[in-house]
Amino acid sequence: MKNFKSEQIIGQLEKRKGGYYFLKVNAEIVEKFENKEKTRFICKLDDKMSFQCGLNHLGDGNYFMIISTKRFKLIGRQLGETIPFELIEDPNPLGIQLPETIEILLEQDNELKNKFDQLTDGKKRTIIVLISKIKDIDKQISKTIELINNPTIPRNKRK
Repeated sequence: MKNFKSEQIIGQLEKRKGGYYFLKVNAEIVEKFENKEKTRFICKLDDKMSFQCGLNHLGDGNYFMIISTKRFKLIGRQLGETIPFELIEDPNPLGIQLPETIEILLEQDNELKNKFDQLTDGKKRTIIVLISKIKDIDKQISKTIELINNPTIPRNKRK
């Protein structure tokens, strides 16, 4: 299966579970995709917007995808309302764009590229997101090298 269209009620998780807005995706649908629950998607909401996403376990055997508060406000819908959506299998297995800085660095350093390739997709995405937030190119390069060489470095927690 390459895509799936449906309608779903916009839900919200309990505050202790993050309070995220979400759309439920039934397990039998997820099973039809080649990579099952590990599939990365491009989600189209109400033909108004699209974004890259993954699935999370709902706890009842089914899954859900998060709709950020910002996106929720942009679609102009209400909690509990039914919304049409489409899930399209993302051709990018990471489900996120590799910044040019990381791309060039990996092209130039085979050892670093091998280490990056051995990381889980989740760790790769974490590194990409962290590096994307850094504006200074030199800092991007040094932080990329640090994170790939030491992927278990704990991230700084906000105080």
